[in-house]
Amino acid sequence: MHKTSLTREQIQQYARLSPFELKNVFIGLAQEAQADKPGQKDKSSVQMLNAGRGNPNWVATGPREAFYALGCFAVTESRRVWTADNLGGMPELVGSGDRFDAFVRQHPGLPGIELLQKCVESAVSRFGFDKDAFVHELTDSSVGDNYPVPDRILHHTQEIVRGYVADELFAKEPPAGDFSYFATEGGTAAMCYIFDSLMKNGILHKGDRIALMVPVFTPYIEIPELDTYEFDVTYVEANMFAEVGMREWRYPAEEIDKLADPEIKLVCLVNPSNPPSLALSRRVTDQLKGIVATKNPDLLIVTDDVYGTFVDGFRSLAADLPRNTLLVYSYSKHYGCTGWRLGVIGLHDDNVIDARIASLPQADKDSLSRRYGTLSLEPEKIKFIDRLVADSRQVALNHTAGLSLPQQVMLSLFSLFGMLDEGQAYKRRIRAIVQQRLQLLLEGARMKIANDPHRAGYYIELDLMAQAQLEHGESFAAFLDKNYEPIDPLFRLAQQTGVVLLNGGGFEGPEWSVRVSLANLDDLDYLKIGHHLREIFNNYAEEWRASES
Repeated sequence: MHKTSLTREQIQQYARLSPFELKNVFIGLAQEAQADKPGQKDKSSVQMLNAGRGNPNWVATGPREAFYALGCFAVTESRRVWTADNLGGMPELVGSGDRFDAFVRQHPGLPGIELLQKCVESAVSRFGFDKDAFVHELTDSSVGDNYPVPDRILHHTQEIVRGYVADELFAKEPPAGDFSYFATEGGTAAMCYIFDSLMKNGILHKGDRIALMVPVFTPYIEIPELDTYEFDVTYVEANMFAEVGMREWRYPAEEIDKLADPEIKLVCLVNPSNPPSLALSRRVTDQLKGIVATKNPDLLIVTDDVYGTFVDGFRSLAADLPRNTLLVYSYSKHYGCTGWRLGVIGLHDDNVIDARIASLPQADKDSLSRRYGTLSLEPEKIKFIDRLVADSRQVALNHTAGLSLPQQVMLSLFSLFGMLDEGQAYKRRIRAIVQQRLQLLLEGARMKIANDPHRAGYYIELDLMAQAQLEHGESFAAFLDKNYEPIDPLFRLAQQTGVVLLNGGGFEGPEWSVRVSLANLDDLDYLKIGHHLREIFNNYAEEWRASES
């Protein structure tokens, strides 16, 4: 039985850090634990197991092979125009479809060529693309010889994203009308652009009341606290219990009803949630629809749906409340491509933001016309989705804005792959991976969670205080609360076992909860993490019993 070597006061100081910065402290402690036992035969007890970060350890190889095969064709197209010692020309549009077909026939053994052909054919069939125009967009973009035009997103890429989102995030039942998309450098860039442009366009002001549905991804908590915003934040808490000691991580009606207050201008959520990893229930969605229909019609919703593909039948709030919702989606987790930085912002063409900009006081509209006046002779007609693009480059550099073209090609191929049978099989496989890891973690920890068909399982948040009450009653829970800081278990895990987890309190979850990423380690590592977590938990119980004697 070992306690952490740090004092309670030192731990209190560390508790001020963001969980992602605190993680680095735990990593350092875990590395020290390894170094302290270099001669130990059983290395498993000191092996560092970092389940603190959500970067997946799987990679979607098929669409990547298709991308590289496309690169071979693109270089051939460039050399066809102009060939001289590492010098080529810009690929030509006319006849590019036929030349692509010929290239496919001539290179049957090229890795990825078959899937690339399927992607091209399915896109032409489903979206009615002109084949020459589509193949040329893919080819020229792969070469990367032009600025993005249109800057917000390429024409064919936007149509493909619309189809992918309709299938994967709108349960194949998109709302009437169209969403327009802005291709961004992952979901993180999308978050930054949205907050910045909402302020620049007078939709939000410093000190405004906003709401966060918590627990939530930490940056959504930290950004509103910056001196740029200083928002007055209302927390909507997922604090329902299935039974004593077992959290459901669901929102009671009275919590959602906080959003009926028209003083709340914006609500942000991650759906499925991070860390609890649960998709919103139909009950909550219907309640939100009622609030928007009656008490708070201008409520703006930012929904971050990066984990939506891990839930069967997932349906985004953007599908049910299209006029009020900004959709953020990142390809990073599903396809194992965090390094590619691929994301989108989606906004319905009929939306409350454009309506609110149109109804601003004339002085504010004049100011915005001056801001965007170099982009159009009618700057007041520039839609918010395009203002996001301009603001992302300080307006003056709007002519060089946009996600790089090779990135947009990869985004298109990931999307097209997802719409094929091969992509659906891949989706079922990665869902099974995280569910298997979840079961192994719970087996090792000897803990139970509420059954929920809408569980993504990408993360799990375990409430240790609730577990204490479940196993040993209120006396044990009171002992923990009185004698230890909520992040003490994480320090013990890192120092004694080499396990790195994140503190749930840093996500505005219960202070005594921990977040485990189920995406980034081997399956059996989660059984080990569970065992270590159980050992630490039992150590606290022994200390409690000793204090009672």
